[in-house]
Amino acid sequence: MNRRVSNLIAGWRTGLPRPVLILQAGSALSYFGYGLILPFEIIYLHQIRGFSTSTAGLVLAATMGTAAIVTPPTGALLDRYSAKAIVVAGSLASALGYAGFAFVEHPWQAFACSVVSGAGLGAAGTANRTLVVRLVTPEQRAAAFALNRVAGNFGIGLGATVAGFVVAAAPGLRTFQVLYVFDAVSYAGFALIVLAAVASPRAVTVAATDADGTGFRAVARDRIFLTVIAANIVLVVVGHTLFSNILPPFALAHTPVGPAGIGIIVLVNTCFIVIAQMPAVRVVARMRRTHAFALASALFAVSLLAVLPTTLIHSALAATGLLVGVAIVFALGEIAHILVLGPLVADMAPDHLLGRYLSLYSLTFTLSLAIGPAIGGLLLKTAPDAIWWGGTVAAVLAGTVLVRLGDRIPDPLHEAPSGLASAPEAA
Repeated sequence: MNRRVSNLIAGWRTGLPRPVLILQAGSALSYFGYGLILPFEIIYLHQIRGFSTSTAGLVLAATMGTAAIVTPPTGALLDRYSAKAIVVAGSLASALGYAGFAFVEHPWQAFACSVVSGAGLGAAGTANRTLVVRLVTPEQRAAAFALNRVAGNFGIGLGATVAGFVVAAAPGLRTFQVLYVFDAVSYAGFALIVLAAVASPRAVTVAATDADGTGFRAVARDRIFLTVIAANIVLVVVGHTLFSNILPPFALAHTPVGPAGIGIIVLVNTCFIVIAQMPAVRVVARMRRTHAFALASALFAVSLLAVLPTTLIHSALAATGLLVGVAIVFALGEIAHILVLGPLVADMAPDHLLGRYLSLYSLTFTLSLAIGPAIGGLLLKTAPDAIWWGGTVAAVLAGTVLVRLGDRIPDPLHEAPSGLASAPEAA
């Protein structure tokens, strides 16, 4: 037992440089602030401010919509300007937008705050990933992306837990205002940490040849990359958003699992990712990238199918136990997926297009946060079981597409990748 604990602790020795560790600590702080308001945004706007639920939903959609719109232009800026400066500017914009939410009284004010905060999220999120990639070696990319994932899960989970106790103790206007102000302070604190303690990496100057090209047209000619991005949207929808956004209402409506059970299920998923993400870096590093994609897709498919038997179980304890197992399998799939995807995108990107490649990588998650709940919400009313078997089919198809790419994607385990490179092709 002691040896296993020692091995687990050893797996947390990332070997990452100090600026990256500071950057991810700051990220955890901003995620903690976001977690404070994440579960209560609609509740606050509807019950405290008196907006209709549809208006409150549109306000939240405006945040993610603005983040999606801002992400590609941010990628272009990152290929010309300092990623550190854009992280700071984006974080301060988010701080301003979320601070404004504490004092909104009319829908137009909430929409204005959504636009400002969404622009900040879209800019800072993409710039943060680019800054991390610039600060590490190619061999350290998997550990860096894994640590970012840990920071996000830990920060959001802790923030949501703290906020839950605070709101339960004092569910009034002043409480929600304090939460939004603390959220804003967390973003401003992150900006100050980056500004004061994270060095700006030396810019990599690469002259683009006529064959390489510049701008998003060059990215669009990289068909292998676009295939990876399209498949990733599917995997994020079925492997991330269906669990986070659709499983809780499905379980409440179609299984004996109650709200407390759902809380346990989400907690297990989050804790498992936080604990296992870093030790898994070494395991996934020994796998071919196509094999890791196949593993992630298979784990998603198994976990999606395993949801269906819970509708046949009459015991709340048994159904909760099964869904806890589903949450762990989902977490394993998420771990493998993130560890292979982020470093792959960074390896596929020519240096002078790194910002654009990572902006599209970020955009896939933003789009999936919109696509998954939209499709899942519709199917919850019409054919709820189709969510899970349909998601299984989609996961298998996406995994098959990625596996068939084979040697056409860069892989550290390949000494000599195939001549069909992932750099943009000539028109």
